[in-house]
Amino acid sequence: MRLLWLLLAGLVLAVALTVWMTARRLRHPPRRSYAWALVRKAPADPAALHRPRQFAEWMLDWRGLSLPVWDVEGDDPAGPTCVLTPGWGESRVIGLSRVPPLARRCSRILLWDPPGLGDAPPGPFLMGTREHEALRALLDRAGVAPRSAVLFGWSAGAGTSIAAASSRDERIAAVVAEAPYRVPWVPARNVMTAIGMPWTLIGPLTYAMLGMRLGVGPRWKGFDRAILAARLACPLLVIHGNADAVCPPSDGLDIAEALTAAGGNATLALIPGGAHTDLWTNPATAPACAAALDAFLSNLRPASPPSPRVGEGRREATG
Repeated sequence: MRLLWLLLAGLVLAVALTVWMTARRLRHPPRRSYAWALVRKAPADPAALHRPRQFAEWMLDWRGLSLPVWDVEGDDPAGPTCVLTPGWGESRVIGLSRVPPLARRCSRILLWDPPGLGDAPPGPFLMGTREHEALRALLDRAGVAPRSAVLFGWSAGAGTSIAAASSRDERIAAVVAEAPYRVPWVPARNVMTAIGMPWTLIGPLTYAMLGMRLGVGPRWKGFDRAILAARLACPLLVIHGNADAVCPPSDGLDIAEALTAAGGNATLALIPGGAHTDLWTNPATAPACAAALDAFLSNLRPASPPSPRVGEGRREATG
């Protein structure tokens, strides 16, 4: 009996340690920063794009954090301001691949690093529970005019963009959600299962613990992006690869259908052969993504003149 108790204690300890390690990994994703891009000889800022872009760099002060922002000049002075929000383990550096197809339709493009990502200060990732508040603060800081903002996020950033727009903020003209998921454990479950890690016990315990720590409860009440999408008062474009093994295309469909069922305007662009992270870097899928985005943006005209860009920390490049 004593041996049995020892074995049970060892099992409990092993499970607890695995849950802790999994939760820590989720809260502290890899940092794809400016330096990360330089090491890989990839574009590290808008000036390093194939067609260099003029931009200003400034900081968003939010809850004691200074979050870095690139304020990029678009080609259409009458176009909207697009705000790019990255997903887990990604950053504004990764968002640079989306700038060229956006620039022709936008007056400004804002790329930022939310807490725990890219060049944001040291600290944990908020798992999509508070970033929408920072995103709305970014709209305040940038002086975005009514009906002139397009929120464009991918993966976790797609959910952040939907959550920010679900408040029916009058400044938001549209949302673009690339590779979204409904609930937070879906991508983690798919990744863990794919690499042979146990999910049945570890996954639910990890997310219950994280939900309690992040203040949304063990069931992550209020997180479901389909429910939030149904509250949107603006058009929604969902871009999803049909070969996405991390965030299933069915989640993108559910999110689009939720808004349609509520009487809203939703479009689903299902990209043949598209995976989760390469939609804009894969030559086979990037043109389809760009075409869907361009068709969506071509129908948007801001109701108010675009606001002037924030000017401090200006760094320019002329193509």
